[in-house]
Parts: sequence; C-alpha cells; structure tokens
Amino acid sequence: MLTDALAPSAAPRHSLFDDAQAIATGTLFVTLGLMLFRQAGLLTGGTAGIALVLHYALGWRFGVVFFVVNLPFYWLAWRRMGARFTLKTFAAVALLSLLSEQLPALLAIQHVQPVFAALAGGLLAGAGFLILFRHGSSLGGLNVLVLWLSQRTGWRAGYLQLGFDVCILLAATPWVDAWHLALSVLAAAAMNVALAVNHRPGRYVAL
Repeated sequence: MLTDALAPSAAPRHSLFDDAQAIATGTLFVTLGLMLFRQAGLLTGGTAGIALVLHYALGWRFGVVFFVVNLPFYWLAWRRMGARFTLKTFAAVALLSLLSEQLPALLAIQHVQPVFAALAGGLLAGAGFLILFRHGSSLGGLNVLVLWLSQRTGWRAGYLQLGFDVCILLAATPWVDAWHLALSVLAAAAMNVALAVNHRPGRYVAL
C-alpha cells in the first residue's frame, strides 16, 4: 500500500504512453468545462483571466497580452520544475488551443442552465487539471506557480488556485454584471475544491 512516507526514489515512473493519454484526457476535460463557461457567459481565472481583464481595462490585444503574461511562468517552470514538466506543459497548452478551436465543430451546446454550467464546468475543469498535475504537467500560467508553491509549502493546490482565481474575477467587476460574476466565482470554487480534495502533497507518488 502506498503511503505519504514512501520515498521519492521508490515512486513508479509514468511511461510516455501514460503521459500522452493523461495530457489528452486532461485537456479534453478542461476544454469541455470551458465550453460550458463560454455558453453561459462566465469568466475564468488564471492567466487567461488576467489577459482578459487587461484587454478590457487598457484595450490591449488579448492574444499578445496572454502570450506576454505567460512568459515569466514558463521561465519559472523551466528553472524550478524542470525541462520534463515544461515540455509536457507546452504540449498540454498546444492541445488545449487546438481542441478549443475544433471541438465546437464536433459538439454544439444549444442551451445550458447557468448554475449547472458553473458547477459542472468547474468540476470538469478541476478533474482535467488533477489529471495533468498528477502527470507532471499543467496548462501554464498560474498553474505553474500554484504547483511550485504547493510543493514548497505543502499548501493544497486547489486552495491556492482558488485564491488567485477569485482575485482575478473580482478585478473584472467593472466589465461584468454581479450575477455572472457570482456564477464565475462559483465555477472557480467548484474547480478548485475538486483539486483541493484530491490533490494533496504526498498522496500521489508516481513521477
């Protein structure tokens, strides 16, 4: 039986196939969650949320801001998390970008109840992030900082991510009504509680 006391050297190592299927599955779950958010007009956290707030506040192009905001986090990933983590994160980000463009042609959501979208989308995204985190990957941006802080401090990744996401969503208050803001916070809570409950330092030891 695996325990928290298991030494890192004894941890099993994921195969290339293990990581590939995890990246595919995790990014698919996150993409489905984001589709529900968009259909219900909800906001999101992370670096995408930061870039969107700056776009609305200053009129800067979203794509350029999103790229620039992510740069320090990729540097942190390379320096603190290693090349393996960084390369898998690049793969996950690229696949999510592709799925976000192609999935609407394969799956059309005509209507979704907003509260359901917040809860179901948050849980789907949380499950997707959990899969990625457990295979030494992320979707870049604040995920990298959250994982690094979780490893350094022992704080739960979900609670850290929730704190960052709530701050980002509150910064968007001038450009979104109170109802959609509240639902966006609910979605962030659902996603990050799922992470906090299931992603704890030492619980999962495969590398």
